[in-house]
This record gives sequence, C-alpha cells and structure tokens, in this order.
Amino acid sequence: MTVLPDDGLSLAAEFPDATHDEWQRLVSGVLRKAGKDISGTAAEDELSTTFDDGLHARPLYTAHAVPDRGLPGFAPFVRGARAEGNTPGGWDVRQRHTGSDAEALRDAVLGDLENGVTSLWLPLGEGGLPVAGLRRALEGVYLDLAPVALDAGAETAEAADAFLRIAEERGVAADALRGTFGADPLGYEARTGTAGDTATAVALARKAVAGHPGIRALTVDALPFHEAGGSAAQELGASLATGLAYVRELTGAGLTLAEAFGQIEFRYAAVADQFLTIAKLRAARRVWARVAEVCGVPEAGAQRQHAVTSPVMMTRRDPWVNMLRTTVAALGAGVGGADAVTVLPFDQELGVPDAFARRIARNTSTILIEESHLARVTDPAGGSYFVESLTDQVAEAAWAFLQEIERAGGQAKALRAGLVGERLAATWAARSAKLARRKEPVTGVSEFPNLAEKLPERTPAPAPPAGGLPRVRRDEAFEALRARSDAHLTATGSRPKVFLAALGPAAAHTARVTFAANLFQAGGIEPVHDPVTVTAETVAEAFAASGAAVACLCSSDALYAEEAEPVAAALKAAGAGQVLLAGRGEFGGVDRQVYAGCPAVDLLTSLLDHMGVA
Repeated sequence: MTVLPDDGLSLAAEFPDATHDEWQRLVSGVLRKAGKDISGTAAEDELSTTFDDGLHARPLYTAHAVPDRGLPGFAPFVRGARAEGNTPGGWDVRQRHTGSDAEALRDAVLGDLENGVTSLWLPLGEGGLPVAGLRRALEGVYLDLAPVALDAGAETAEAADAFLRIAEERGVAADALRGTFGADPLGYEARTGTAGDTATAVALARKAVAGHPGIRALTVDALPFHEAGGSAAQELGASLATGLAYVRELTGAGLTLAEAFGQIEFRYAAVADQFLTIAKLRAARRVWARVAEVCGVPEAGAQRQHAVTSPVMMTRRDPWVNMLRTTVAALGAGVGGADAVTVLPFDQELGVPDAFARRIARNTSTILIEESHLARVTDPAGGSYFVESLTDQVAEAAWAFLQEIERAGGQAKALRAGLVGERLAATWAARSAKLARRKEPVTGVSEFPNLAEKLPERTPAPAPPAGGLPRVRRDEAFEALRARSDAHLTATGSRPKVFLAALGPAAAHTARVTFAANLFQAGGIEPVHDPVTVTAETVAEAFAASGAAVACLCSSDALYAEEAEPVAAALKAAGAGQVLLAGRGEFGGVDRQVYAGCPAVDLLTSLLDHMGVA
C-alpha cells in the first residue's frame, strides 16, 4: 500500500458530510422566498421535471437510488449482454443502404466496408433493392467477414434463399455466415396493415438453428412504433410483446426456449436525448431478461440490440444539423450497450444519401469508438444515479405496457384491435401540442430557421411500405408551413412578409425583435426590420415601403404603455391587415400577441391564410 505524503491538501476533508435532509431544508428556504411554503420531499418534487410515460428527473440523486445491478454479461443484463461489452473492438458499425440500383449500391457497399463499416443493412423488395439485384450488390463482399442484415418484408423468404445461394456458390461455410434474415411478420403488419407470413419466419428459424449458427432469423423492429409517435416505454413494450409472440411461435414449432430466444434480434431507435437512449437500451435488456426468467430460461435473456438513430428527429430543413443529432444519438446507443449501431445519413429525408453523407455517418461511430474511446469501458453509464433511476422508470413503464398488450391477447390481437395504434396516437398528439408551441424546439426548423438556405438535391428514394401505423416527423407541422411559403416564392418571386415595428432604442426592442423574427421565419414569413426603429409619425411610410401585409410591434413593456396604441392605429391606417405584438400586453389596435409558448403553428397558419398564401 502506498501512503501519500501530507502536503496540506485536504480536499474538503475538514468539512462535515452533508445529508439529504439538510439539502431539502435549504431548498425549502429558497422556495419560501419565492412564495412557496413547502418542505421535505414536496420541496424536492417542486424542482423535478416530468416527461412522457410519467418519467421524471429529480434535482438530486444519491447513492441510495442505485440498487445492485449485477455484473455485465449476467442476468438481468442491465450492464450489458456480454461480460466484455463492446471493449474488444467497439460496437458493430452497421450502415443502411437504400436505393434500387444494384450497381450503385454495390459501389456504396464496398466503399463503406473499406472505410470503417463492419456490417450491412439491406432493405430489399418494396422500398428497397429488388431481390434479383442482391447478387450484384454483394459482389466483392466477403460474406464470412461482413455480417448482412436483410430487411425484405413480404419477400423475406426469397431474400434469405438468394443470400444463402450466393454464399454457397462462393464456397462460404454455413457456420461462417453472420447476420440476420430479418423476418418480422408482426413488424411488417405494423408497417403495412397486412398480416405477415409467420410460417416463413418459423421455417427460417429452423433452418438457422439447423445449419447456420451465426444467423438469427427474426428481427423485432421497434421502429414502426417509434415512427408512429410512441414513447420510449411504448416502443419497448410493443417490441417486447412482439418478441414474446415470436418465442411462442418458435417453441410451438418445436424449437427449445433457448433456441427461440437465440433467434431474435431487436432493433431500437436512438434519439438525441442521450440519457433517455442509454436508459432505454439498458431497460430493454432488463425487461427481456425478466421475460426469459418467467419462461424458465434466465440464461437465454441476453438481448441482442441494433440501435438506429431516430428517423423521427431528422429534419428536411437545415439537414446539416442532423449530423449533430445523430452524433448524440449514436453516443447514447454506444454507451447504452447496443451491439450494432446505424447512424442514418444527414440527408436521409431528402432522398438517397450521397457518398459524403454516408462517409459522415460511418465516421460518426468511428470517432466515438477510436477517438472518444467510448467502447473502452463496459457499461460506462453504470453507477450514474440519474441513469440508474431513469433505467428503472423506463423498465417499469415498458413492463406495464407489455402487460396491457398481453391482457389484450398478445401483440397480434392488440395491433389488429387498434389498441397499439391508439396508445401511440395519444402520445404523439400530446407531443405534437408541445412541438406546435415550440416547447420542444427543433433547431433549424421551429428555432433559428434559415429562409435563404439552398437544400442539397438528392435522387428520390423508393417509397417505403405504408398502410399500417403512420410515420410521423417532429418537423412535419412547420415543414407544411415552409412548403406553402416556398410555393408562394416560386409563384410570385417573393415570400410573404411581416413588418417588425421596433419602438425605442435597440436596448429596448432587440430581444423581442429577435424572438419575433425567429418565430415568423419558422412559418416561412420573411421579417422586414427596416428602419431599425419607428414612431407613430414614421411607421406608416416604413410599413408601405416594406411590402408586408401585417406588422408586429416589438419593444419593452414600458414603451408599449406609451406608444403601442398610436403606432398600432397608424399601422392599421396604412393598410396593415393585422397588427401583432411581441409580448403579452393588451392594447387597442393589437389583434394578437406572440410570446414564448404561444400556439405558434396556429398563429403562423392563420397569418399565411390572411396573406393569401395557398
């Protein structure tokens, strides 16, 4: 044992340990000064934040919030499905390749494999590459080195047979193949509204168990539930109910429980909330381990996870910001213990991603693994009091939704009866209300939009399968407004305009001018702030020169009291169809107020209607 010398550096050793009760008393004192006479746990609750599924973040976490999680690689697998985690070489960098041109896809595949990608995700059939093009697309790919995840929907059987024939013709040993056939009949039904082929999934599982130990036949894709607007717990609950349905089908066909659990891979969305992503993946392993325990095979409950950066968070406007979103999401997926991670290219929503976008996507994982060293530690989030608490909350909420689905007769019946769709729709409706009021900001869309941006042009992507659960996007309401503005620009040569009537010196109006300009641009309305300041005597001439149809007063509350009504009257006399005010004051001549948390989408929609923008 090494004894460090006494160098006089006490590192706070002379201070007594503070207790949780003492901290609560201090919080209570601060709240009393704010007029809230509450104490103890209630004072702490006052500072807590509530999220979807009833999840909450508390202002303080201590060691008592962390139960025994066991060890990585052992049930309940919260700390990872494998004892070594991703430490040997990082997670599997799995690139998704879209498009129907086999030649172009082959070039993209080889380029990615040569530059850091370690496995392939290939959508085939409807919305992807024709199955007949698989041979050309995989030409030059060493199938014993690069795992392949097929995603063929209704053509799963044909795609799996084609893949195995290609491997056999090349002399690849059956036990050397890695990847998944991607059979997901319930996921296909969720996407399309058409029942999938369960018999095919069972047959492929039997084939994999018999002669292809490195291949899993089934993929439980949770993205349909996530893309329909589901919360983290709903995504997990629905996916785990799907996995349980597959276990029943496989064991009913003669596979053992261990073989059935071993044939399933799960695919989850990774979002830009890194803590929620970390907790979600850890909770998914915990709940699936509980399912395996109830089935009597706790040792088979190590869930294999493929995390995909969320399509819901991707935007069409200012798409370069998607690089930042996917980086944070990939970080959360890696820290959360995902076995494979797919970073969607930043131009995903514009069409078929180009080489630059794919390069950025694959290098995102490479930087996180090689330069940030995120894979050097197994379960790096373990022991974080907040993450451990959030993991528990997500697991409990997911388990509750799983039980609700099971009480309804299982995933197939719950899906067909509309229970799953109704729950997801209710969650999305609540979230949409927050988005519409900009309480959940979307950078580059609802916040800090750039009306002058030139979007990159991409080859249109094949239309994905549809007909089942809807596909939602965070930007959809504001995208519809911007599209109306773009059409108006094309038809008339200019965008709809709003005149910002700034009163008083810059110090008085700058904050609200900035706020108002940001808000109006989110709806495709161009703000005109020239001249910089106006008065009741000069505003009419300035408004006439602006070419705007409406105006917005911007200044301090004190100046509003003095000048708002006469300036508003002058604007109306000059032809302003509506006069708005940045703030909450009620003044004569002002039609509406704009403020933080106002119904932005409704406001912007009504303004475009008023301006005659189709």
